[in-house]
Amino acid sequence: MADGLLGAADIRALAERWGVRPTKQRGQNFVVDANTVRRIVRLAEVGPGDVVLEVGPGLGSLTLGLLAAGADVIAVEVDPILAAALPETAATHRPDDATRLTVIADDAMRVMTLPADPTSLVANLPYNVAVPIVLHLLQTFPSIERGLVMVQAEVADRLVAGPGSRVYGVPSVKLAWYADAERVGSVPPSVFWPVPHVDSGLVAFRRRPAPASIASREQVFACVDAAFAQRRKTLRAALSGWAGSAAAAESALILAGVDPSARGEAIDVGAFARIASARPV
Repeated sequence: MADGLLGAADIRALAERWGVRPTKQRGQNFVVDANTVRRIVRLAEVGPGDVVLEVGPGLGSLTLGLLAAGADVIAVEVDPILAAALPETAATHRPDDATRLTVIADDAMRVMTLPADPTSLVANLPYNVAVPIVLHLLQTFPSIERGLVMVQAEVADRLVAGPGSRVYGVPSVKLAWYADAERVGSVPPSVFWPVPHVDSGLVAFRRRPAPASIASREQVFACVDAAFAQRRKTLRAALSGWAGSAAAAESALILAGVDPSARGEAIDVGAFARIASARPV
């Protein structure tokens, strides 16, 4: 293609060249539609001067689009064959941009250091690990200011849900600790190979300061986990184990300005921060 992006025939040829067979274990569904790549790059708002962290670049569809936009790309790929293939793909299809690509063969859930501070996270994430990867990277790399991830549609809905939504839960609250997020589009199964049985969604986020709290992030997240472990119960009951007793939970809730008879699905991340800060010690 004129801009060096990959189409379906290119992806299949690369897979054959490197002996790659997409596996369900690693959630490998490769994007084979260049227009989808262009759309993702446009919505991610990346360009020259950005250092983009890409997780799971696979055969390089999105990587090439990010390079074409002028960004530096740090690609983290757990599959050693794909990690070894990516530099050659970049050199072949975007020869003038290939020097701006750094490939790290590692598991994104274990990465703690990078060769440069990423400013953006843009990725087509495996469905089964999308949420923990996003949360780990936002916590580990505070330089990430914004991002756009493609995930299973159901996961996208959960990540952006607000209080009161039936899909509001732990992923919603924990992402909200780091960033404002919104769903910015849908992606049909037909743009992937192999074709998944689910639709995908695009989630854009922009980092903002964490809610004011004297409790640590770990303490707030423990409160969130407890509240949603028994989401049908009132917060007074659901947080009794976390607080030490139902009475202690009620005391913390009242101090935080939260109705003890409310449920976790009714309150936002700021309220959880206040509850954790009010927990008896």
